[in-house]
Amino acid sequence: MAASQRCRRRKFMMIREQIEAKLRAAFDPMYLEVVDESYRHNVPAGSESHFKVVLVSDRFTGERFLNRHRMIYGTLTEELSNTVHALALHTYTIKEWEALQDTVFASPPCRGAGSIA
Repeated sequence: MAASQRCRRRKFMMIREQIEAKLRAAFDPMYLEVVDESYRHNVPAGSESHFKVVLVSDRFTGERFLNRHRMIYGTLTEELSNTVHALALHTYTIKEWEALQDTVFASPPCRGAGSIA
């Protein structure tokens, strides 16, 4: 692997890890999964622009889904203003998560111009 590819790979991992660290600190989740879905979109290889977040936390108790999303957007302001273009958010309280029996819905296919999906 060329040095430039290794550098991009490290940078990519850093964004996912940065998102994960910020969400862990802000929400003390019972379950957290941050998945890079950039490969599913018409973006250059190595892009770090599209992520799926599954977050289960009692911090969401009593909050509507829109407010839950706003809470996450507020936590990730820096990432959203720079490299992250899209977040597919799946937010649950522990009780909601248990009712789903750990089922998570897939992100929708890319509908952007020249999409590869």
